Amino acid sequence: MARSFTEREKENIEKSLREACKQSWTQYGYKKTSVDDLCRQVGISKGAFYLFFESKEALFCEVLYSVQEQICNAASEVIEKHKNKYGVAEALKLIYREYDKNNFLCDSDSTDYIILRNKLSEEQAKKIEESNHMSQQLFFSNPCLKLKVDANLAMSVIYSFIMNIKNKDILPYNHTETFDFMVDHMIDSLYE
Repeated sequence: MARSFTEREKENIEKSLREACKQSWTQYGYKKTSVDDLCRQVGISKGAFYLFFESKEALFCEVLYSVQEQICNAASEVIEKHKNKYGVAEALKLIYREYDKNNFLCDSDSTDYIILRNKLSEEQAKKIEESNHMSQQLFFSNPCLKLKVDANLAMSVIYSFIMNIKNKDILPYNHTETFDFMVDHMIDSLYE
C-alpha cells in the first residue's frame, strides 16, 4: 500500500523537488537530469514523484516559471523603489546576477533547452511565454519610465546586454563589473 503524505510533507517534498531540479538543471542540464536522481535526492520513490508533477517537463516548466517570476518580482521592487532610469539600471544588474546563478535561463538556444521546449505541452509553453512577456513589461509598464528610443530597440538592447552572460568566460575583465559599466553608460541613452 502506498504511503500517504501530510500536507506539510507534500509542501516540503514539492519545494525540495523544485530546488533539486534547479540545482541539477544548472549543473547538468535538462537532458542529464533524471527523475530517478531527483527522487533519490529528495528521498521519495519515482511513483511518488508523479503525485507532485505529471512529468519531468512539468517540473522543469514550473521551476523555469518560478525562477523567472522571482527575478521579475525582485527587479520590479527595485524599479518601484527608485522609480527612474537608475532603478532600471539596478534592476538589470540584479537580473544579470540571477542569470549568472541560474545559467539555464540564458540557454534558450541550446540543444538541451530545445529538447525541453519540444516536450512541453501547449499549456506549458504558453506559461513560459507569459513569463517572458512579464519580464519584458517590467521595463516599460511603469509610468515613471519614459523611453528615448523605440520600445523594440530598447528591449533588444536590454536583452543583448543580459545575454552577454554567455560570453562571461572569454572576457579579459570581471564580467559583472563589465556588465555594470555597460548598463551605467547605456541607461541614459534609453531612458529620459
